Amino acid sequence: MQKVLAYQDILEEKIQQIKLPDSPKNLYDPLRYFLTLGGKRTRPSLTMLACNLFGEPGIKAINAAMAVELFHNFTLIHDDIMDDAPLRRGKQTVHEKWNRDIAILSGDVLFVEAYSLLAKHDVAVLPSLLSVFSRTAREVCEGQQMDMDFESSSSVTIDAYIEMIRLKTSVLLGAAMEMGAIVAEVEKTEDIKNIYDFGVNIGLAFQMHDDILDVYADPEKFGKQVGGDILSNKKTFLLLKAYALADDKMKEKLDDLLENAVSQDKIEKVTAIFDQLGVRAAAEDKKNFFYQNALEKMNQIDVPEENKKELLELAKYLMSRDH
Repeated sequence: MQKVLAYQDILEEKIQQIKLPDSPKNLYDPLRYFLTLGGKRTRPSLTMLACNLFGEPGIKAINAAMAVELFHNFTLIHDDIMDDAPLRRGKQTVHEKWNRDIAILSGDVLFVEAYSLLAKHDVAVLPSLLSVFSRTAREVCEGQQMDMDFESSSSVTIDAYIEMIRLKTSVLLGAAMEMGAIVAEVEKTEDIKNIYDFGVNIGLAFQMHDDILDVYADPEKFGKQVGGDILSNKKTFLLLKAYALADDKMKEKLDDLLENAVSQDKIEKVTAIFDQLGVRAAAEDKKNFFYQNALEKMNQIDVPEENKKELLELAKYLMSRDH
């Protein structure tokens, strides 16, 4: 994955070069802090790789890639507030280190900065980029609202959950790649649709893998609290599949644990039920279903096979990561 690593280095350097005003300190210091927490820079790398896939140098899409990354970081800051998460990448979240109001405003600034970077692209591609970016930003908000609504709903289906993660997580990966294709000025609409669908399906598989990691990851590698989704009663695929597979007695036990159990005891007992019902294997099967869909979409893209190598290697890595 030489190109991926090279693009990640370029992106990291660009992020560190972002010039933020000195004042107000409580607006900009949190952003300096958050942007130095690292991260895999996966989404912006996809933008550059997609541009390269269609025969253009990835650096041509650097501003669109940076816009994707800043937007992603904006969503992370706000998601952490809504989830009341204490840690992000193993460090204090912005609302914990400062406060909730500061975190909201700082996130808003990242959103604005993302549009500023996108606007640096040539006028020939800018309208299409803005259209995709704006559509995706709205969809991500829709997905986040669905996710929050699910917390207080007792009738969430697996299909509804898949739609939620498509909106909240997957469309951004698809859009990141679609924007790379737009910068490369791809003319075939089927190719643009296929690279978008490739990204969406990788995103769905990525989120399924993330759901699995949230329960089964090595705490020292994960960077977040293992079992956080269980503690917050999130309707993940694993929990919904557990309810689908459980008999009435087991459902009552799950209900009781979600409503009354706390802390590590809750995580351990719910995880034990997951193990008993085999939901991890079911989640792995669903992940592989989306991954195979993605590979089929890539197979339909009309470019030399050599051009696809880096993207396929990255997709394979994303399906096996441990954090």
